[in-house]
Amino acid sequence: MGRTRRSARDAGTRFERAVADYLAGLLGDGGIDRQVKVGRRDVGDIRGVLMRGGRVAVECKDYGGRHDLPQWLREAEAERGNADAAYGVVVWKRRGTADPAEQYVTMTLRTFAAMLAGGPELLEEEE
Repeated sequence: MGRTRRSARDAGTRFERAVADYLAGLLGDGGIDRQVKVGRRDVGDIRGVLMRGGRVAVECKDYGGRHDLPQWLREAEAERGNADAAYGVVVWKRRGTADPAEQYVTMTLRTFAAMLAGGPELLEEEE
């Protein structure tokens, strides 16, 4: 049986829950949770993630082993803007493991450099 729209939605919901629970537990922050859907101006799938006081827009993807990183990164950047967040990242399901700690996180090199530099100002300078 192939993947249906409902089974894909359910997989996405389970993946978001696993990511939120993992981050909340590891970081000891009960404010990290699944984001309530807010309509067309998506702000990411996980709320409450902060880095050096700046919000992180987290987009979660479980596409059954397939990936479309360019599209997903565009979504994460749009959500970063919609949420007025400092950074945008994609957490995507790694095929063969359900362990949330073993999933992938993808971002642009510019985003990674801004995180290393200590602030999102680097992102605004290059836009």
